[in-house]
Amino acid sequence: MQLQLPQASADALAASATLHQLISGEIQRQSGWISFARYMELVLYAPGLGYYSGGAAKLGKEGDFTTAPEITPLFGGAIARVVAGLMQQTGFQILEFGAGTGRLAFDVLTELQAMGIAVERYAIVEVSGELRARQEQTLRDFPEVTWLEQLPEAFSGVVLGNEVLDAMPVDLVVKTGDGWQERGVALAPDGSFRFCDQPCGAVLHRQIPEQESLPPGYLTETHAVAAAFMRSLGAMIAAGHAQSGRGCAALLIDYGFPAHEYYHPQRSQGTLMCHYRHHAHPDPFYLPGLQDVTAHVDFSAMAQAAIDGGLDVLGYTSQAAFLIDAGIGDLLVRTPAEDAKRYLPQANAMQKLMSPAEMGELFKVLVTGKHVALPEHFHRNDRSYRL
Repeated sequence: MQLQLPQASADALAASATLHQLISGEIQRQSGWISFARYMELVLYAPGLGYYSGGAAKLGKEGDFTTAPEITPLFGGAIARVVAGLMQQTGFQILEFGAGTGRLAFDVLTELQAMGIAVERYAIVEVSGELRARQEQTLRDFPEVTWLEQLPEAFSGVVLGNEVLDAMPVDLVVKTGDGWQERGVALAPDGSFRFCDQPCGAVLHRQIPEQESLPPGYLTETHAVAAAFMRSLGAMIAAGHAQSGRGCAALLIDYGFPAHEYYHPQRSQGTLMCHYRHHAHPDPFYLPGLQDVTAHVDFSAMAQAAIDGGLDVLGYTSQAAFLIDAGIGDLLVRTPAEDAKRYLPQANAMQKLMSPAEMGELFKVLVTGKHVALPEHFHRNDRSYRL
């Protein structure tokens, strides 16, 4: 496949070549084959070389994609209103995973300050040195912000994860006439990476509903790593409750579907996608370490993993419905419509967040937790019954 994408710098190409060598060595040590999840883990998180653990710009104009907090502060302001209600039940701590440039944290903390709510601690779990440096700069005026390198053992408060689950490694499985195969990564004769299938156990594809109806050649992803993360949240929240007696709620915002839509017969080639400098394409072997590799989220599997981890599913809905219930419209009208220069950009940004043709329907919000409840008005648009 010949991709017409922007040229990388010499230093970036050298780093990618080093990562290619590292992955090739692991494939050779593993008898010529590694799972796609392991390949994805290395291209995203190999120390100093992976996409998220290396030094390449990730977000914004110079990066590869733009997230909701980068589009408008109305997003973080609306999230802050939800957080404010939850913290009355959980205590005044926030834990964010994968905080990007720090924009969501900035907007949440700014809005909470305006509401007269003092956050005791805002902890960020961040694996990217480049992003942490940007976060430290963005959040320099908020002394309550601290950084962690891994999930804490215990936590009570509100957990935020915007586009975190989609960055977790996925396994690839393909249905054949002889049953399901796992699609992994091997080396071609010229040393490049290639896909290679081998038989897989039932555990790998058991989250796929109505498997008998899917045609041979059906390729898709399963999400063992993200499911394990959800179960870890359960253990962390249980330990936090044991220590503090308080509950915890986790707001997870991402693009994806419930299982019956995710594994639809017409979605026969899965959802795996790559992003390189604002260009989307399907080749995960292109410049390893320099591009994002991602897949949509199976929210049914995430909800079940949360339940398996001892959590409750508190709500599930579209991003548009969630933001409406959070009062994003009230935040917009703080700017007078007559002030067109300020109002129109905000209105257009809100449209991008809410439109079914943009982010409003593709992105979903899963709220899970323990010893806490969403405010009653969030139930009117709840879609938990679809999971």
